[in-house]
Amino acid sequence: MIRWLYSGLVWLLQPLLRRKLHKRGQHEPGYLQAIEERFGHYTQAQCPADGHTLWLHAVSLGETRAAAVLVARLRAQLPQMRLLLTHGTATGRVQGRTLLQPGDIQVWQPWDTPAAVQRFLTHFKPRMGILMETEVWPNLTAACAQMGVPLVLANARMSEKSMRQALRLSWLSRPAYQSLAAVWAQTSGDAQRLQALGAHVQGVFGNVKFDASPHPEQMAQGRAWRAAMQRPVIMFASSREGEEAALLQVLASQKMRSQVQWLIVPRHPQRFDEVATLIRAQGFTVSRRSAWTNPPTAADLETDVWLGDSLGEMALYYGLSDAALLGGSFAPLGGQNLIEAAACGCPVFMGPHTFNFTEAAALAESAGAAQRQVDMAAAVAAAIALVSEPARQAAMAQAAEQFAKTHQGATDKTVAAVLSML
Repeated sequence: MIRWLYSGLVWLLQPLLRRKLHKRGQHEPGYLQAIEERFGHYTQAQCPADGHTLWLHAVSLGETRAAAVLVARLRAQLPQMRLLLTHGTATGRVQGRTLLQPGDIQVWQPWDTPAAVQRFLTHFKPRMGILMETEVWPNLTAACAQMGVPLVLANARMSEKSMRQALRLSWLSRPAYQSLAAVWAQTSGDAQRLQALGAHVQGVFGNVKFDASPHPEQMAQGRAWRAAMQRPVIMFASSREGEEAALLQVLASQKMRSQVQWLIVPRHPQRFDEVATLIRAQGFTVSRRSAWTNPPTAADLETDVWLGDSLGEMALYYGLSDAALLGGSFAPLGGQNLIEAAACGCPVFMGPHTFNFTEAAALAESAGAAQRQVDMAAAVAAAIALVSEPARQAAMAQAAEQFAKTHQGATDKTVAAVLSML
């Protein structure tokens, strides 16, 4: 009865979802693509019920990048696999195209009404569904259980904040987590929190993001550019709204324009123009990556701040940087993923807010790959101090690479668990 009340509310919210998509589409045209897929209406041909369709859901950019290594290893074990790839964000969908092979299918995640979910499962007939990290929806999990489609949560994480929110709605969240066929958690802490919600946790495998290799050509290019630089580069990686202003205020107040080359890479591409305007408004000159020739010109090298306004080049940016500030950790947003920085051998400076990656942040700190600072000013000072000492910077970079290698192996465990269920 409770889920039907939820279903009625979700059905009533469909016009608001359409309005939101059209509004976001003004800045990110990807949200205007194939809108009807979100409501379970497809132009793709129906999949045959041959057992070869494996459904993987990666809601956004980070989950899609993490899924890449998992998809590759599943293909190696299941050569007839037909990948059904779903997303919730435009950036995830763009990144997801790089994972597709002939015969694969990419669509939006269905909006969580019983009808849309039913049409999705009936149309594509997946043999199994894999949700990456956090995406658990009540009607989706219930329909999979009813139709005999094993649905698992892989690379699963659950913060304390998310657990408290879910427990407040336990009448809805608990049946959803209980309907999952299996959950494979990143850490023991994640496992305990997921179990508190009724999930059947069958393993603690670690984080598959440790198994992803940085793009080698991008890394080589970035490091070659860094070797030619006259001053060290510090990147603000995956910065979030409000954090860029805090960094620029610190730089302006302490007159730190010439000590290092600053590089800001916003987390969300729809904010690229906004951040460029913000940099200029604070009295800094800006050079945008999208306007560069390769390598940066003499004029680019004279600019106060570089803006990394491109997609899919994080390995290039990390290779170019001597150190990085971790976006999302200087505002109460939980922090972004620091594993990619570590794999690229880039030392990380975190703010106080890393609740989305609590254990990874703690492990990186104890391994000497990352440092935690109380605020933006302290992080800026610590990063500048590090890059001013080449020997100490090199030692921290080596510690970061070793930290990333030490925690590999989650993907093979996940693949083995998937095969056992199949």
